[in-house]
Amino acid sequence: MTIIDTKNAPGAIGPYSQGFVVGDLVFTSGQLPVDPATGTMPEGIAAQAEWSCKNVGAILDAAGSSLDKVVKTTCFLANMSGFAAFNEVYAKYFTSKPARSCVAVKDLPKGALCEIEAIAEK
Repeated sequence: MTIIDTKNAPGAIGPYSQGFVVGDLVFTSGQLPVDPATGTMPEGIAAQAEWSCKNVGAILDAAGSSLDKVVKTTCFLANMSGFAAFNEVYAKYFTSKPARSCVAVKDLPKGALCEIEAIAEK
């Protein structure tokens, strides 16, 4: 097992890592829509979806993988009313159409509107 640690994605805000490489698979932690350079979160589901996708991509890149090698994602939305706008952004990044679960949750850390985690081939 190898821990993934990159400055190109937000650092963990708790006792966990950004991700792990286990054999030929990469597992990312859920990625909030935080700009790693500033620590800020944009307004609106579309802008937040962009940052969550970018952060997943940065972790995969640090692990020697990429978004096109993702086989499964789990997406968390604070409100399903943002589902269509989220999907529009998500589709630009996850072009290989990996398997996915998408659920609404009561709250996300830092008041985020979305969070994405992924499993990818290395």
